[in-house]
Amino acid sequence: MLYGILPQVLPVILGIVIFEWEINIRRSAVLGLVGAGGLGLVFFRQMHTFNYPGVTTVIIAIFGLVLIGEVVSHYSRKALI
Repeated sequence: MLYGILPQVLPVILGIVIFEWEINIRRSAVLGLVGAGGLGLVFFRQMHTFNYPGVTTVIIAIFGLVLIGEVVSHYSRKALI
């Protein structure tokens, strides 16, 4: 099990986990715009108060989280494969 199955499925499982994490970040941004909470709610509130530096900060934060997910995915897959 440890040497036969786990090395084959670990990259796939890791890829799915990181992909789902990125999807959840993007979903929270979109759903918050319609009032469901998450990162999009902060973005929505900043837009309605015309706080453009705050809007920029939220956009950079969302971009940073997605970028961190991509970097972690790249290096973890490179280490496992």
